Amino acid sequence: MDLSRFMPPEIAGMLLIFLARIMDVSIGTIRIILVSRGYRTLAPLFGFVEVLIWLAAIREVMFGLHGVASYLVYAAGFATGNYAGMWLESKIAIGTQAIRIITTEKMLTLPVVLRQEGFGVTTIKGRGAKGEVTIIYTIVPRKKARKVFETVEALEPGAFISVEDIKSRARGFFGERRGFASVFGSLIEKKK
Repeated sequence: MDLSRFMPPEIAGMLLIFLARIMDVSIGTIRIILVSRGYRTLAPLFGFVEVLIWLAAIREVMFGLHGVASYLVYAAGFATGNYAGMWLESKIAIGTQAIRIITTEKMLTLPVVLRQEGFGVTTIKGRGAKGEVTIIYTIVPRKKARKVFETVEALEPGAFISVEDIKSRARGFFGERRGFASVFGSLIEKKK
């Protein structure tokens, strides 16, 4: 697309650099997360697109004759792309999390309610610094973690919660796939 019809060529070139950097760094951020979580099919595809966009940006920096301004715009696009990539990844919420809830409550309605909401739950009795505790484990897709937090806050606001990203899981209760994952599951499924 020739933006020079709508604005001076120098501005169009710098806008191209800025937007291309936002796109390629955002894609790169998601690609790194995919690599760290073992998505062997998607990560290279994201890398391919990332490098194509980067080439367009670097070409404009090197041959666009915009001087130092293009370097500043390139750096600003990089910084903005990091932020945009992290924001986008938080919305996509790729992966699975292990949530550990430690409570001193004697009336354990929390595991019952979590199960009613469709989460698999394991409970273990333990002993903390101040006496008996119950440790509640659940493994959930990141997209559903907020629902677990809301349920815990509503039923047992004093409970301690810790969360870990997990790279892989096998067997157990994870509910059925819906939406995008059910249609494209073989493409996004992690390879062992």
